[in-house]
Amino acid sequence: MNIIKFLDEFTSENLSNKGSSRRDALSTFSSLGKKAALAAVPFGMATVTNKAKAATMFQSTEAVGALQLALTLEYLEASFYLQALNSNVLDEDGTGKANAIYEQISLHESAHVTLLQDTLVSLGETPVDEPTFDFTAGGSFDPFNENGTGQATAYAQLLALAQAFEDTGVRAYKGQAGALMGNDVLLTAALQIHSVEARHASEIRRLRGLQGWITGNERGAGMPADTQAVYNGEENIIQGGVDVTTLGSGSPFTFDSSTEAYDETITADEATTIASLFIVS
Repeated sequence: MNIIKFLDEFTSENLSNKGSSRRDALSTFSSLGKKAALAAVPFGMATVTNKAKAATMFQSTEAVGALQLALTLEYLEASFYLQALNSNVLDEDGTGKANAIYEQISLHESAHVTLLQDTLVSLGETPVDEPTFDFTAGGSFDPFNENGTGQATAYAQLLALAQAFEDTGVRAYKGQAGALMGNDVLLTAALQIHSVEARHASEIRRLRGLQGWITGNERGAGMPADTQAVYNGEENIIQGGVDVTTLGSGSPFTFDSSTEAYDETITADEATTIASLFIVS
């Protein structure tokens, strides 16, 4: 999952100051004005192979700051999946399926990190260093069984965190589409990546024995209460100003099926609160 999708507000001042805490930078987003036009820029870089094109698309300090923040947050997800693979917690699955899925997602996240690093270097910028992460969120989780929670419990938490990351990413990334309207290259690239992220989310949910979609604002069996913010708002049944449960002959659409048919966006405040839980410095 690409957590830059979470962010539709940022400032170059905080992001370009490498001495600043990443947590401090994240905490400022809710008070900033809208600066989202280039927030999803990294995804368009998949189609940019020429440095001159890149320079044309990314000339502002805000864009460089966005790329640095994107890299910081991609480090987070890449680190999560790598740590999961390096632990023996995935062995709890007993079939090897979980390990195979995490390996594939890990490759995707590592590719995102490399892309962002190369893009920054091509712009004459030095990529920020990888920050320190705490996937226990201050002791709330023990996904790698480092604190002796137990293999079964750690495995459940490992899957729960992946689900929270991926479901959040799908909702938040969808909210970036409006910022890309008018630029067909970036919008196309963003939508292509968004569909893959949705596949990640569905695969992780099915690995947990759940349906591949979200019903109402239910976080699913076994999900910690801390993750409820990921699902709040998904109970919306108004689309385009119309109550979708009333559509069709005889109103065949129930509340459950109506909420399952649409994913909602997530606000910057909600997304950054979730992301910042795992960033130490």
